[in-house]
Amino acid sequence: MTTDSLQWRPTASRQRLIQRAELLAQLRHFFAQRAVMEVDTPILQRAVAPDLHIDPICCEHAGLPSLHGEGGQAGYLHTSPETAMKRLLAAGSGDIYYLGKVFRLEEHGPRHNGEFTMLEWYRVGWSLEQLQQEVLQLVEQTLELPGADLASASMSYAEAFEQAGLSNPLTSDLARLLEDCQRLQLTPPGGLSRLELLDWLQLERVEPLLAKLSGPVLIHSFPPERAAMACVSPGPPSTALRFELYYRGVELANGYQELTDAAEQRRRLQKANGERLQLGRAALPVDEAFLAAMEAGLPSMSGVALGVDRLLMIKCDVATIAEVLPFAGHVA
Repeated sequence: MTTDSLQWRPTASRQRLIQRAELLAQLRHFFAQRAVMEVDTPILQRAVAPDLHIDPICCEHAGLPSLHGEGGQAGYLHTSPETAMKRLLAAGSGDIYYLGKVFRLEEHGPRHNGEFTMLEWYRVGWSLEQLQQEVLQLVEQTLELPGADLASASMSYAEAFEQAGLSNPLTSDLARLLEDCQRLQLTPPGGLSRLELLDWLQLERVEPLLAKLSGPVLIHSFPPERAAMACVSPGPPSTALRFELYYRGVELANGYQELTDAAEQRRRLQKANGERLQLGRAALPVDEAFLAAMEAGLPSMSGVALGVDRLLMIKCDVATIAEVLPFAGHVA
């Protein structure tokens, strides 16, 4: 075996590594200026927040001690620092951020790597609109973009669908959405539910439209079924109080007005596990310590997670995530 066949070289050039280090320093400076505290959370955890669309990496021989002292428990590499950060928030941490690695069992591709760097932060007492403005400021500063006001950079989920020539996604049933597909000569996979079809249309029809916009855009007011850990507005129509940030067609960030109702959060996590089982996927252990923290009392807050590697891809104007990672998954 030759040294070349071992693929020992980094996937990022030295210049990209310098830009990566500069971006990480810039992000930390951004929060230091705003007195937001950086925190470390466990990368290896005994439980997760079940999600239909995200699979964690299981470490069967993690040897984690149980809450009662026995050793030998399996664990999971965290897919997000969210549950641990909310335990800190429930204990009175105040505004905090995490900048580090997270892991997801997923296909590797131009914009995906199973191990990636996430920036996640929470603002106590902030509205979703206040957090959206701060997210815009961070992206504009790091990418050296002209400043934009929130109104001009925002678009509701329904408005995005309507601009893409589709019916109102909050009020249209499956039959109406299928009529849209026929009219626009779109061919979705067969057997999709209404929500699955909305996700497919967002990917195939809406996101290409967003890619044509000149600046960052915040999509807000999602269907309530996509609330995850976000609050839901009473309506009508009812919407999830969350947003996604896109720039150049790339999803960069996902933010919530955070749910603080422990009983409702448990119901949603159980529902996600039920949906996983229906699709033949394993149910996941629910993070009871996280739910106990919610029961003790989470402050009113908004939070957001941002993909740092994708942000760096845009900053460096490169086509693949491998070009900004020291060692992408295929050579790690």
